[in-house]
Amino acid sequence: MTTLTLDTTTTAPSVFETGESAVRSYSRAFPAVFTSAKGDVLVGQDGTRYIDFLAGAGTLNYGHNPDPVKDELIEYLRTDGLVHGLDLSTSAKAGFLEALRTLVLEPRGLDYKVQFTSPSGTNAVEAALKVARLATGRTNVVAFGGGFHGVSTGSLAATGSTYYREGLEATLPQVTHIPYPVSPLGDFDSLGLLRRLLDDPSSGVDKPAAVLLETVQGEGGVWVAPVAFLQELRELCDRHGILLVVDDIQAGCGRTGTFFSFERAGITPDLVTLSKAIGGYGLPMAIVLIKPEYDIWRPGQHNGTFRGHQLAFVAAAAALRHYWSDDAFVRQIRTKADLVTDFLQRRIAQPFGAGVRGIGLMQAVDLTDVPGVEAGQVSRRCFDKGLIVETCGRRDEVLKILPPLTVSQVNLSAGLQTLVDALTELTANPVSEAAA
Repeated sequence: MTTLTLDTTTTAPSVFETGESAVRSYSRAFPAVFTSAKGDVLVGQDGTRYIDFLAGAGTLNYGHNPDPVKDELIEYLRTDGLVHGLDLSTSAKAGFLEALRTLVLEPRGLDYKVQFTSPSGTNAVEAALKVARLATGRTNVVAFGGGFHGVSTGSLAATGSTYYREGLEATLPQVTHIPYPVSPLGDFDSLGLLRRLLDDPSSGVDKPAAVLLETVQGEGGVWVAPVAFLQELRELCDRHGILLVVDDIQAGCGRTGTFFSFERAGITPDLVTLSKAIGGYGLPMAIVLIKPEYDIWRPGQHNGTFRGHQLAFVAAAAALRHYWSDDAFVRQIRTKADLVTDFLQRRIAQPFGAGVRGIGLMQAVDLTDVPGVEAGQVSRRCFDKGLIVETCGRRDEVLKILPPLTVSQVNLSAGLQTLVDALTELTANPVSEAAA
């Protein structure tokens, strides 16, 4: 058998530049051709090793190619397990449902039904909003400025950024946006505004079916909702018969130091969307967790050809069994999170005047008040030094620290030091955006 290989050394740039759509983004920010990855390291075709503080935008919580998961995937394929199964009952799906129930839901006193949607986060959000509207008979949804929930029509309507909304504005369904309680503009009494809108029959705002939020805004700049706000929002939704929907697509699966990001507030959302890291291995998967009383779907009412990704079921179950069978993994996350928080305060906030914030291993360096330096410049300088770290925020003014939860303390410390080195060089020798 002849194996066709691509000489990426000479042909790859033209292949990507001439063959791929201009919509590509990460490949522009990190201009290398990657050939392999393991744990917290990516390897380029020239052999350069990069510490990964991107982690697939939060998809690779367990790192690249984790052996306990890979071994089960290989065995499943070796024995000709189903790879595609629509929403048929399969052994792979049963394994995931059982692992999720016994290792995640039951220990937290949660009794959710699990809906499998097409395997992207945006479709999980679409499904959650659709069932909330069906359950309440209402159409309006409240979402928050700075939120990101996807780019398909329903979830895009709840996404705050005008950049993503361009081209579909006139077709977006009804969503009322209110300010998040914390943002670049300062603190805001979001609950006071929402109470006024709900209590005033002449507010001009229709009573919503749902309130949708990230408890930690990722793309919006890593803003962490206060615990009191989350608790009072839960009470307000209960009082008005509004479903509370938590988008845990980026902040879930251990990212904030607990499996769900809302656990710190002691609340139970009516609906929870999960994607990204729930796939266990970087495999596409998305689900909606639904309180049983709101699981009012009729068969096939929300569907998709790939709502049953069997390999993702296998990987997800393996990841849950390996990392969530006891509290050792959580303790490791919190230890590393404490290291990051302490480092950012001592080595970046104080010396450079940058803002630092976040929770768990989802933390941010805000360069708004650092004169002469932009986050994009720092990201590029870090890349040149062997660290991949992306930008976020309203104007890409924030560096988002999002390593795999399994990152070694050696590479975690090395990556953080690279940030300091890049900032030191750029603040000592400011470089214009055009020259960077």
